Amino acid sequence: MMRETLATASSSSSTATNVIPPAEAAWINTYERLSPRWKSFVLPSQSEIPIVISRVNQVDAARLDVEMSAMLKEQLVKVFSVMKPGLLFQYEAELDAFLEFLIWRFSIWVDKPTPGNALTNLRYRDEHAMTTRGEIRTGLEGPGLTIAQKIWYCVATVGGQYIWTRLQSFFAFHRGGDSNQRSAGHRAWFIIQRIEGFYKAASFTNLLIFLYSGRYRNLIERALGARLVYGSPHMNRAVSFEYMNRQLVWNEFSEMLLLLLPILNSSSMKSLFRPFSKDKSSGSESDDTLCPICKANPTIPYVALPCHHRYCYYCLSTRCAATTTFRCSKCSEPVVAMQHGSIVN
Repeated sequence: MMRETLATASSSSSTATNVIPPAEAAWINTYERLSPRWKSFVLPSQSEIPIVISRVNQVDAARLDVEMSAMLKEQLVKVFSVMKPGLLFQYEAELDAFLEFLIWRFSIWVDKPTPGNALTNLRYRDEHAMTTRGEIRTGLEGPGLTIAQKIWYCVATVGGQYIWTRLQSFFAFHRGGDSNQRSAGHRAWFIIQRIEGFYKAASFTNLLIFLYSGRYRNLIERALGARLVYGSPHMNRAVSFEYMNRQLVWNEFSEMLLLLLPILNSSSMKSLFRPFSKDKSSGSESDDTLCPICKANPTIPYVALPCHHRYCYYCLSTRCAATTTFRCSKCSEPVVAMQHGSIVN
């Protein structure tokens, strides 16, 4: 039995030593044959790098675009300020659509970010074309919007908003929702209300999805596949509180002035600092016939008691009504009463 085992082992070893190794070209052919299969398994897992775009940046960009449009509208309205009042009111929808078209024309149409997107380092990317991309580095690569997507974006944002505003104003002026009107108008108003309800419900659902996934702020972006991604992967979000701090300081300062100004009185402050003034003889050398407040001849002369200095009735009465501790502007005596000037000799 032992002899048979040894014979078998010796025969197998001799067979292994007699096997011819494969040629070098065989390894190359095998690699070329299996490489496409390997890439087909590896690339799908790398074709989509999970990237997270800040939701705050996207919402801030939309808000900044709205603010930019409002600033442009304010400047344009000032141009027509000298014209007939209310002239632009009936063309307000057209004005808004024109400004939105200008922003779209000089930003999205020429493959540039909108003002809000530029400030937050964002740009639009065609998400439908991301399955056919080649080299992958950061996950932010990808082509911009196509011409069709740009046109549809303009139609939906500019044209859709304008048409919807005009429809609402038309039915509001013509009372389309009133039951006393004809049935066609009432039916059209009912359909518009239902469409608005469905749109708001869909927008709310899209908002929940956006808060969960961070993609597509509104329904238009989701329908077109226009996703916001970072324009530069090496640029961080710069948060500056300088403007906010300056606004807070000025707001607090203005509120303090509004609180203190009614309490302070100019004549009282002058009387308070008069003893420290260098020009102490100006009061005695001035003409006693003039009112110390308005520096004119009193039309209705009144005197302040107990110092008997002459004032205008309105000047003296307003000062005494403003503060109970009013002091004479000439001698700094507290004024306790006022008397008609013709009685004093």
